[in-house]
Amino acid sequence: MKKNITLLLSVLFALTSVTSSAQSKVDVGLKGGVNLTFFKITEANFGTNPETATGFYGGLFLDFNNGHDFSIQPEILYIVLNDFNFINAPIYAKYKVGNNFYLSVGPSLNYFFDFFTNKFKIRADIATAYNISSNIAVHLKYTIGFQEITPNGLFVGAELKL
Repeated sequence: MKKNITLLLSVLFALTSVTSSAQSKVDVGLKGGVNLTFFKITEANFGTNPETATGFYGGLFLDFNNGHDFSIQPEILYIVLNDFNFINAPIYAKYKVGNNFYLSVGPSLNYFFDFFTNKFKIRADIATAYNISSNIAVHLKYTIGFQEITPNGLFVGAELKL
C-alpha cells in the first residue's frame, strides 16, 4: 500500500515538474460537484439493472497551458460516496475543440480508503468542459473502471480559476 501511494505522489510530482518547465502559463483552481457511481458487483459491469450511488466531490486543479489549444491538467479530488471516501487524481491531456469548449482524456489514479481490499486503482477518464467566463467553467466527466468491481462514475460540476 505504501508503494502505491509513493508511486501516485511520484507520478504527480514528476508530471508537475516536467510540465511546469515546459509550459508558459499555469492556472490554479477549485472544482466540485455531484457524482453518480454505478455498481454491478456480481457481474463487474453495468448489467441490466446497475446499482447507483450519489455523492459529491471537491478539490484542486492545475492547468499548464502552452498558450495554444493544448494543456496538461492534473487534479486532486476528494470524493464522498455514501459510506466510503476516496481520492481521485486524474491527469488530463486537455484540448480546445471549439469556442470555450474543451475535451480532456487521461488516466485517473484512485485511492479508496474503505471499500476495496486492493485500495489503489487506475481508471480512465474522458471529460468535457465549457468556459462560461474566463474564470468559471462547467464540466462533465465519465470515469471507467478497468479492474473487476471497480465502479464507473459520472461527475457533473463547476470549476473556478483563482
